[in-house]
Formats: sequence, C-alpha cells, structure tokens
Amino acid sequence: MTDSSPAPAPRRVRVRAPELIGKGGWLNTGGQQYALADLRGRIVVLDFWTFCCVNCLHVLDELRELEEKHRDTVVVVGVHSPKFVHEAEHQAVVDAVERYGVEHPVLDDPELATWKQYAVRAWPTLVVIDPEGYVVAQHAGEGHVHAIERLVAELEAEHAAKGTLRRGDGPYVAPEPEPTTLRFPGKALVLPGGNILVSDTTRHQLVELAEDGETVVRRIGSGVRGFADGTAHTAAFNEPQGLALLDDSAVVVADTVNHALRRLDLGSGAVTTLAGTGRQWWQGSPTSGPAREVDLSSPWDVALFGGRVWIAMAGVHQLWAYDPADGTVDVVAGTTNEGLVDGPGAEAWFAQPSGLAAAPDGERLWLADSETSALRWVDRAGVVHTAVGTGLFDFGHRDGAAGQALLQHPLGVTVLPDGSVAVSDTYNHALRRYDPATGEVSTLATDLREPSDAVLAGEDIVVVESARHRLTRLRLPEEAVTVDAVAHRTRRAATEVAPGSLRLDVIFQAPAGQKLDTRYGPSTRLLVSATPPELLLKGEGAGTDLTRALELDPAVPEGVLHVSAMAASCDDDPANEYPACHVHQQDWGVPVRLTEGAADRLPLILAGLDPQA
Repeated sequence: MTDSSPAPAPRRVRVRAPELIGKGGWLNTGGQQYALADLRGRIVVLDFWTFCCVNCLHVLDELRELEEKHRDTVVVVGVHSPKFVHEAEHQAVVDAVERYGVEHPVLDDPELATWKQYAVRAWPTLVVIDPEGYVVAQHAGEGHVHAIERLVAELEAEHAAKGTLRRGDGPYVAPEPEPTTLRFPGKALVLPGGNILVSDTTRHQLVELAEDGETVVRRIGSGVRGFADGTAHTAAFNEPQGLALLDDSAVVVADTVNHALRRLDLGSGAVTTLAGTGRQWWQGSPTSGPAREVDLSSPWDVALFGGRVWIAMAGVHQLWAYDPADGTVDVVAGTTNEGLVDGPGAEAWFAQPSGLAAAPDGERLWLADSETSALRWVDRAGVVHTAVGTGLFDFGHRDGAAGQALLQHPLGVTVLPDGSVAVSDTYNHALRRYDPATGEVSTLATDLREPSDAVLAGEDIVVVESARHRLTRLRLPEEAVTVDAVAHRTRRAATEVAPGSLRLDVIFQAPAGQKLDTRYGPSTRLLVSATPPELLLKGEGAGTDLTRALELDPAVPEGVLHVSAMAASCDDDPANEYPACHVHQQDWGVPVRLTEGAADRLPLILAGLDPQA
C-alpha cells in the first residue's frame, strides 16, 4: 500500500519577527494604526525603502504583480527608512507614496527603529514573515521577487494545511485623488513656439502649457500606466521624466519606468519608441547596439550633446547615448559601480545621475548626480569632473567655495545666460548657483518644494516645484540669497567591527528549485572598496568568491566599506533545455567604527538568512 499523503514541507529557519515601530505612523490605511499581531495569518513582505533610491523604486514596480496575484494572502508593508534629512519629514513621505503609486500600507520610520530591529544594512531590503509571525527570508537589492513568489506559494500551501492562513482583504486604503492640473511634475522644456512641455510624472502624461506656465494647451498620453505607441490620446507612458528637443518638430522623452526613450511628434502628438525594450537592463545584458533591441534602466533625463542624445541612466549609475543618425545606443561613461570617481568615462563612477544640461558652446555637459549630492560635468573628450560634492554620505545646505559647499540630492541643472549653472537642489527646497569662473556656490531662491528642474523663459527662470504640483516663475536675482549653513551625514549608525582582520561574508542562498548558474564561468562577483581608501589594508578589489578576508587599519577609526555583490541562478531542472535565469545584485555602503573587542565578521545578506545569526 502506498502513502498518498503530501510530502512534509521542508523545515526552514524561523526567527520571531520584531514589532513594527515608526514614529511617523501608518500611511495608506485610512488612518488605522497596525501592530504585527494584526497581520497574523497573512504572509507579510516588509519592503525597507527610501524614496531617493532608484533601486527601491525598481522593487516597488517588481512587487506590483506579486501584490495583485496574491492579494488575499500577502500583505506588503513598506517601511520607509530615510537616508537624507528631507526624507525624514512626514509630509515628504506622504508625497512620495502618492508620487510613486505605492498601493500598500507604509510605515513611516524616520528614526530607523524598525530598520535597526531587523538588522537591515541596505536599501532596498525585503523581509518575508510567515503567517505565524516568524521571519523566514531576507533579500537585499533588486531581482528577488521571483524567489519570493516561490516562497509565498510554499507558505500558502503549508499554512493552509496547518489552518494558520487567513485569507481576505488587506489593510490598504487608497487615498482620495487631488484635483490639481499637474501631479508631481518631473521635468520641463521650452518648445520652439514658447509654450512649455512638462512631464506630468504621476499621471503618466506629458502636458503642454501656454507661455504663462498655467494654461493647459493639450495633454499627451492616456493617463494610464502602460507602454504603448499611438496618438496623443492612446499612447501610454510610465512615470515619464526628462525631455529634450530632437529638432523643431520632435521631442525625446525619458520614459523612466518603461526603461525606454520615446519620441513625441509636436505637430500630430503621435508617440513612438526610439530606444529600449520595456525590460530593465541587468548585468550581462548588451550595452550597445540597435536602440530598440537594447534594454535600458530608469532613464531619468536626456540632453543633446555632441550630436547625440545623452541619457542619465539613473538605474545603473551610468551615462548612455542615443545616436539619432543610426538609431543605436551605447554606454559613454560609468562602470555601474555607485560612487563619486572622476576621470575618463570608462573609469568614472556615478550615483543615480538625474539631471542633464548641455552648455550652449558645446564644451560641457552638466549633470546632477543625486545620490552623491553632486554637481558634475563631462568635457568634449568624455572626461568626468566634479564641481561640487564629495560622496555618498555628505550633504547639506552650505554656500561658499565649491570645495566645501554642500547640496542635498539635486535632480536638475540649468545653464544660465552668463555660463553659470542653476541647480535644482531638490531636498533643500532651493535653487542654487555654481559659477565656474569663481568656483563659488550661492543660493538663488528658497521656499521651493522639491524643485526637480528649471527652464529659462526670457529674463525669468521657471522652476518645476514637483511637490507643489506647479511651475513657479522667478526673476533671476542679481544677488544671492543668504541662508544658514548646515551640514549632514547619512543617519545610519555605524557598525562596530574589530580593527585588523575582518571576515566579510555575503550570504546568498539560491531560491528553491534553482542553483548557481556556472555555464559561462563564475556565477558570483564581489567588489570591495572603502572611504577613506586607507581604511582597507587588504581585501580591496574584485573577485568571484562571496567571502573575503579584509584587513582594516587600526589607525583609521571609522569609514565606509563599499561592497557590491552579484549572483546568478537558474532553474535546477536537467530536462529543461532553456532554464529561466535570474540575476541578484546589491550595493552596500556600510559605515563602520573600529572598536577593540568588536565582531571580526561582517555578514551581508544578499538572499536567505545568516546561518550564524
């Protein structure tokens, strides 16, 4: 007689989930406050995110299908954990939740209380809690939703059999829509006739306004999130951002969440696709070729420079270019490593470039490098320079000599008539100015609300006040505004580690039913560096082992370890000739403090749980 009962579910490590605590309270719940016990019986996916982080925005989009498919069993909870000071403001989180179409409850945790309880070290991080309140998985970075979906299916079956699964509607309550003309506009462009074209990002449209910046001339796009070419009424965008004139009859649009460049015919309003496949670029994907056949990653802005359309490819920390003459794209600067490194384009590091503006003389392409709070530029030879900014963790509002001046997550740049540059200093709610002739930084205007771009209109400058849902016209002042200087560093507490030998372990467990993909060589990659560089005596550089022996200089009391890890896994089925494969990757910037007697091991979870925890 055979036993036909189902095989027991595999035993997995389970750790009791800490409580969800956030001083800012809950959003998207209709005012209801929740504790973890209120979600018992549901599979809970915690998404630790912060709204400045493009990788976090990628994960928001990855989660949409999971949320829809498992709506009656899975509750996604966004735990907003700020990097920048501005992101700790409650209203800024409220704005971001609407701006990015977040359709699940969000816990506003400005003091990183829940982040610390769950020992999170990176944005984004996903934590899965089973229906009985135990942590069963943790994943850092992007590309993990396929693994979480498999785990969800296992948990549904396991807890349905145990009687511990509770189905039904979740706690999400949609906010009331606001009747504004624009909703979180991103970028603007003055058209040849004087009208102003605006990317109405949250409404997935382009809006043409009259010269007054208020009167609507026409809307382009259906207003429904999607990816479709067509007429002004049927075409679909997905959170469009940057705009640039191709010529007097056409505009190129950075269609950010569709990972594409689109072309708007100004006469007919027709929209076609210039570049991108609609899929997100991953490590190992082509970096050049016919534009419609190459994947892109969150193009945030575009500008015509040297006869080509340069692209601020925020999703992979690079600059790409589209050649309208032959319809190709390629990488022109950046390594995909996140940071601030100048030099030839192939060696430079960027951190979420988000704004571009070419100087009228064609000598410089200015860029806002948002995550390093930096103003940078590329010369005609393709060499990258930094005007303002020092790295990923220092930011603030400080005027004066460029070497000590501070910005806070700028998104836009505008070249002024005198050759200086206006910076939309987004998280400082200010318009700043950098003068290349003097090397000085000043403030042109304050009391703006998340300015994301600006355009010149006669003797005025028109600022995109994204979080006030409007364009604001300012007369360019002859003198700078005086502000009190303030400097900040990223808020995360430093991890105490022992000086000398430190074992770095990146934890990666392939998802159920998958194995590491070794068909084309090593399936893992690890890159390690430090700020300041003197912190690392040994262990810097690239390798294929996810474990690394580091040597920390006892004479350097604190710093930041920069760790980039990648692992590729494929379906483990010998009968499948074309297995599905997935890339898992994450960059960490871990603040460390050298302390005698502290831990001599630093675990970073890419996917799974730390067996030594």
